[in-house]
Amino acid sequence: MHDPRLDTLATILLDHSCRLQPAEKVLIEAFDLPDAAIVCRLIEGATRRGAVPLVSWKSNTVLRSLYQAATEESMKLAGELESARMEKVQAYIGIRGAANSSQFSDVAQSKMDLYQQHWWKQVHTDVRITKTKWVVLRYPTESFAQAANMSTPAFEEFYFSVCTADYAAMREAQKPLAERMRAANRVRITAPGTELEFSIQGIPVIECFGERNIPDGEVFTAPVRDSIHGRIRFNTPSRYQGTVYENVEFEFKEGKIVRATSNETQKLNALLDSDEGARYCGEWAIGVNNRVREPMLDTLFDEKIGGSFHLTPGNAYEIADNGNRSRIHWDLVQIQRSDYGGGEIWFDGELVRKDGLFAPADLQRLNEGL
Repeated sequence: MHDPRLDTLATILLDHSCRLQPAEKVLIEAFDLPDAAIVCRLIEGATRRGAVPLVSWKSNTVLRSLYQAATEESMKLAGELESARMEKVQAYIGIRGAANSSQFSDVAQSKMDLYQQHWWKQVHTDVRITKTKWVVLRYPTESFAQAANMSTPAFEEFYFSVCTADYAAMREAQKPLAERMRAANRVRITAPGTELEFSIQGIPVIECFGERNIPDGEVFTAPVRDSIHGRIRFNTPSRYQGTVYENVEFEFKEGKIVRATSNETQKLNALLDSDEGARYCGEWAIGVNNRVREPMLDTLFDEKIGGSFHLTPGNAYEIADNGNRSRIHWDLVQIQRSDYGGGEIWFDGELVRKDGLFAPADLQRLNEGL
């Protein structure tokens, strides 16, 4: 049965996110999708636009076996082959299902490090992110609905409503916040378990409105690399490389995470020891999508939650670069609404947001729906 919601989503991905042009090549990479419908709509849409679609269909069950068997040689070969393919395309659409979001939880960290260093970094950090028009998104599945504590039909309605938002209106609403961030030097954040300060002076600020992530709704920059001081407690669980981390707490000195604890403290510290840049942060962002309110163990949704912010150990994006380089990039979320304990964000001594609500008059549009 044809679902018109997929047509709308495919149009947004091709025209808004990728701005696909005739003769351009687009790689559509699908992981664990329950069916091929969205991929077919994208192939058909790309062809109608005179573009050249290329498809890669992957299984996380198969990838788990590859990662468990990883050697430096095998991961380098995979990275070389896939980066050569990525070099040939001008656009990339990555769509991930969720047959089992914990599929990689028992893969040894040493093996995941080989994958991150020789495959992920070579293909995605070095080529896809810097050289293509790319967008990534999740896809509604029963396990995804379960993680959101919703029935499958209710979750599908929520998913398509959020993912096919009015991104032009979202962009306009974000502009005043982005201007304030560009003018700011010192950021101070307070919340239960959190007293943190850092500088964002001189770092570019990027509004996010459906060009790279679906759904979207954040404004991001990066802390000056060595400027973070203090402590932070994240109140949102996070799944990374198949493991769910809860109650993550960091202490920073001169930008470096010098103490890290969680429900998986040993695993957490092994991850932060992946390379020199993993204990420094490459991104800080404020979530402003008020349709997304509760965490669902999916970063692409959780990092956009209205009234939240996220801080990211690992690699900085070149478009908002603080110079930090790492093979990890892990967005950790703190929700500051009053129902999650509250919190405040200050720019240069001015209160910008309290308990998830923006205080200045020019930012009131961002409070709509909260």
